[in-house]
Amino acid sequence: MISSATVLTILSMASVTYLTRIGGYVLLRNRTLGPRATAVMEAAPGCVLIALIAPNFVSRNPADLLALAVTVMAATRLSMLPTILIAVAAAGLLRHLPT
Repeated sequence: MISSATVLTILSMASVTYLTRIGGYVLLRNRTLGPRATAVMEAAPGCVLIALIAPNFVSRNPADLLALAVTVMAATRLSMLPTILIAVAAAGLLRHLPT
């Protein structure tokens, strides 16, 4: 059985995630962004991706390092969505291979 603390934690995390997503829309819906703000908003997904894969740069796990190399190669040639899909697939497949 799932404890009430676990359920409360999951619901809290879902609420915070939803509020941060909808908050940007609510705050910026009646405004026109300037060129600098637009550039920042367009760069944000790349920053998030780097924050997620950065710990793998110091990993000692060969599967993680190889998945990181595949991700970097994909990122230099493809857009964000295909790169993320390739990265997730590479990490999942390589982690399940025997070392």
